[in-house]
Amino acid sequence: MTSTPENNAPIAVVGATGQQGGSVIDALLDRGASVRALVRDPQADKARALADRGVELSRGDVTDLASLDALFDGVAAAFAMTTMAGPDGIEGEVASGTAIADAAARAHVPHLVFSSVGGAERHTGIPHFESKRRVEEHIASLGLHATVVRPVYFMENLTGFGVSVEDGDVVVRMALPDGVPLQMVAVRDIGRVAAAILLGGTDVEGGSIEIASDSRTGSDIAKAIGEHAGLPARFEALPLQALPTEDLTAMFRWFAETPAYQADIDQVRALVPDLLDLPAWLAQTGWTPGR
Repeated sequence: MTSTPENNAPIAVVGATGQQGGSVIDALLDRGASVRALVRDPQADKARALADRGVELSRGDVTDLASLDALFDGVAAAFAMTTMAGPDGIEGEVASGTAIADAAARAHVPHLVFSSVGGAERHTGIPHFESKRRVEEHIASLGLHATVVRPVYFMENLTGFGVSVEDGDVVVRMALPDGVPLQMVAVRDIGRVAAAILLGGTDVEGGSIEIASDSRTGSDIAKAIGEHAGLPARFEALPLQALPTEDLTAMFRWFAETPAYQADIDQVRALVPDLLDLPAWLAQTGWTPGR
């Protein structure tokens, strides 16, 4: 069963007020689907904005099993993601993912789409990849009809750190040797891929897909941002020792020392023909460093 304007069965979204969940809701609404969103506070600004767009709000969170049961009751499908950002770190992420999967099984959700991370199944040793792998394995152990989407490095990460304007030049700094390509994806396209799968009829349903929309070296990234900003640009490779956490250190070491992300961009484009490469994402978002 899929959600269409005809049957109006809602698709549940966990993480609705975050980047990924929000992008999934955008894509589902664009395609006329009915959406039910899990929110902690229906009166919060982000939740009210969803309600104003016709999204059904379901109050609760992943620590409240009764609220998960209510969220999944009678849905056509569900999208879920987890994060290690909470106070319990990766163990909290595993607990959240386990609770979501168990609730989906109790409610007999027809199709669960879980957003993991590119490479999670390849035993990377990166803490926040390993936690998502454990959730993937739990979902599989329950025999759920599920699809795993595995996004690569978010283009949106560039807006938070590693890019600055110094003396009129764009400077991109990452702990990545220049010449090593890094696959990236726009959050918008994660939502569009997930929506396409949730609405049914794709070849990847019931399996998994790694999601990327571009692949660029550090110098390529700097050049694209510089051209967008109309400024000279350069890339500076940082040592791994410059990274603030063991998790980031492990991830950037993996980027440099293994094939790392392995998305088939043509396969992703079959689901989302208008994928955003880095210049297109810059143009669409209008983000410019230092402004």
